[in-house]
Parts: sequence; structure tokens; C-alpha cells
Amino acid sequence: MSSKQQLLKRHRRNKRVALLIGLLVLVAAGVLVVWWLPLILAVVLWVAHEAWFADHLFYSPGDDYQYAFPADNEQPGVRLDAGRVLLDTPLTLAGDETLILGIELKSSWLGRFLDPAVQVLGCGTPDWQVFERGVAGRRFLNLTGTAQALAAGKLLLRGRFCRIKGQPTLWLFRQPDYRQQRVMVIAPHADDAELAAFSLYSQAAESWVVTLTAGEIEAEHYQQMGLSRGEAARLKGRLRAWDSVVVPRWAGVPESRCVQLGYFCMQLSAMQAAPHQPIASREAQLDDTRLFRQFNSLVLPGDANGAPTWSNLIADLRALLLKARPQVVVLPTPLLDPHLDHICAHAALLEALQDLEWQPTTLLGYANHLHDNDRWPMGDSGNGVALPPRFDASPELVPCSLQLSLSQQQDKAMALGMMHDLQPRAPFKRRVRRLLQQLLAGRGPSPYGENEFFRKAVRRHELLWVLKQD
Repeated sequence: MSSKQQLLKRHRRNKRVALLIGLLVLVAAGVLVVWWLPLILAVVLWVAHEAWFADHLFYSPGDDYQYAFPADNEQPGVRLDAGRVLLDTPLTLAGDETLILGIELKSSWLGRFLDPAVQVLGCGTPDWQVFERGVAGRRFLNLTGTAQALAAGKLLLRGRFCRIKGQPTLWLFRQPDYRQQRVMVIAPHADDAELAAFSLYSQAAESWVVTLTAGEIEAEHYQQMGLSRGEAARLKGRLRAWDSVVVPRWAGVPESRCVQLGYFCMQLSAMQAAPHQPIASREAQLDDTRLFRQFNSLVLPGDANGAPTWSNLIADLRALLLKARPQVVVLPTPLLDPHLDHICAHAALLEALQDLEWQPTTLLGYANHLHDNDRWPMGDSGNGVALPPRFDASPELVPCSLQLSLSQQQDKAMALGMMHDLQPRAPFKRRVRRLLQQLLAGRGPSPYGENEFFRKAVRRHELLWVLKQD
């Protein structure tokens, strides 16, 4: 069982205990006070839960985030003076450096019901970086894109429903312009590349998008059309295979450099455990990957027999690496992302690189899911992306933050909107929850779409992590 599954199991157990206690209190109120009081209390408690306590947050908001950055990275001296971030000594900045500011936050009482945030002013459009309700501890702001205001002493921070305590710490990361290099994005599923790295792959000198699985499971939406479970899964897989090959064209990447490998969703770990054994789809009644490879323009080793095996996956990746010869490979990092397919995608890429004659100079990691906070990045579409919760300072991590203009954010939103998996409406209960949160907790909807990933991913930053740099 993954760490996230364990956390969910514990969360649901605690929720059942709380529900039982609540029921006992309601029954007691009905017996001791008046019969209709439990009905009113039940509605009030349910509304309060949906508005303020429904987030999957598997840690205390009072816990300090823990990051260790390499000692050789620059750490300019800074101080806060009436909210203004001032450098101790002048600093030469090009404007594209990754800037991370460590701060101590303390929530106000309102910040236990409305999302606390730090407003970043002085660099054009104000930015809001949002944190957990009741926050009380060390957090890390992403100031990438504010270099000019910082150097000029015009960068201003203001807390909303929270205050900044003490003095901050600044880290400066100077990195090559990866947009000038050949980039390959490894996506476990269609839309992972767009969620994590649309800005990078849309601007790179040459980009490849390689999607490992068809993402065919959980096709209930298509069963509503009268299809059987297997038929619905095959239709969904074909649609997502099409998306993975065609949608990057919106960003200027030709179909000839977009590849769908057609392996089966949530089966990569089983393939890895038995590398030469074919592992069939859970729902599509398929044990041949070629149905989902039909849109590829390249012939790959796995096409010979269509067997869904780990050995075929590694052979496919090796062939693609030798053909594309990417200087930068972008892939999920298991240091932050607990999704099993994402963990296996990382492992498969590393295995494919072993003893290969071509080696990329840079590996960049991404996290589209977190172990302990389903809402991160917190806040609304267009906000900045603060560093995610992390409670183990080992190993050291190097952030790489890319900026997105408003037009680039809009293009990214449109790319996500073309993805079939993000188009169906949310379940009714989730829509009601969001409405209550908008009315009572001050959370706004995304202007781009209903799916939660429009809020999470369409931001002024894309946050990656340097896993290898030669």
C-alpha cells in the first residue's frame, strides 16, 4: 500500500469515528432538548464540514516545511522592513532566476476559516500565494519573476489572514535556459505533460512528448452512453491516446514527436515486478498495446508483438531516447509524487538510461500529485506556486521555477481543455461542496474549467526540480 493510500485510510477511519461521535451528540440533543434540534444541527454541521473541513490535509498546519538546498547555491542576505524585502548588498539578476524566500507565517483567527495568503506586490500584476488554514510555521514563497523589483528594493509582502514573523531567508538558483535545448517530457498519462511542463515544452528548441499509458480505466462517464465496461475503457483509452499525440500540436510540437506507448493504466508496477510477463488492462479486456498506439508515426520495438511487458516498455524508451537525443528529460519525481504510475515512470526512464550511449545532461522532476495535500498548489488559477509541503529535509532538492505570462497561462488552459479526461462534470456532491466553499470560505472558481486541475495547474509558475545536472 502506498504512503498516500495509508494516509487516506487513516483519514477515513478518523472521519468515521468523528461521524459516530457526532451522531451520538445529535441523538442526545434530540432526547434531552427537543426532537427537531438534531435535524438543524446535522445540516449546520454538514455545511461546516463541506465549507471548512473537507480538504485532504494529512499533517498539522502548524508543522514547519523542511527543505535542504545545496550549500553551494547563492543565499543573498535579505531583511523585511515594513513588509518590503530589501537586499543587504546589491545583486546582479538577469530576471529568470529561481528565487525562493523562506518565511515564518502565523494565521489570524479568520485564517482558520478563510485561506491565509501572502500578497506579493511591486512587480506588475500582484500575486497571491496561498497556504493552509490555521498555518503556523515555516513556508517557502516562490518569488521567481520578481528579480527586477527585488533588486530595486520595491518588492513588498503583505499577509492576508496571516502575518509574517521574524526575518526571511532568500535562496537564489541560477540555471541554464532549458528552452534553448532539446526537451523530452515523460508523461505517465495523457495530460501529465501539459499539467507539469506545458510552458517548457511549448517554448523549447525541440520537444518530444512520450506518454506511457492510455489511461483507459475509470471510464464510467462513457458507460453512460450504453457501453459495457470493457467497451467504455477501450473508447476512453483511444480518446486519451489521441489526446496525447494531438494536443501538443497546439503548442507547436508536431505529431511525429509525440508518442503514445499504450501500456495500461495502474499496471506499470505489476509489469515492473514481472518484467517479461504481459500484464493485461484492468478494465479494457485487452492484453495488446497496439490498439492505443495506432496514432503513432514511429515504429517502436513494442509494436512487434504488442505485449504489455516491462521489458517492452524499457526497449521503447531506449529507442526513443536514441532517436530524440534529448538534452533535458522531464519526468515525475517519487520524492514528492506518490502516484504508482508516476513512480514507475521515473524508474522506467532511469532503467532505460542505464548503459545507453546517449545521456541527457539534465533531469527535471515534477509532481502532479502529493502524498499529504490534495489541494496543492493552493489558491486560485493565475496565482504563484509556493513550494509544496515537505517534512523530510533529506535528500537535498533544487527547485527550478519557470514563468508563464497570462497568454501562456491561457494557452495552457486551452490545452488542458482539449483533454477528454478533464471535460466531464464533477460529481454532484463535489459541485455542492465547491459552491459552499465559494459562498462561505471565499474560494473562487477557475475561469478556465470545472476540473480541479484548471485551478491547480494554470498558474504563473511551473515548478520543476533539478534531479541531475551535468
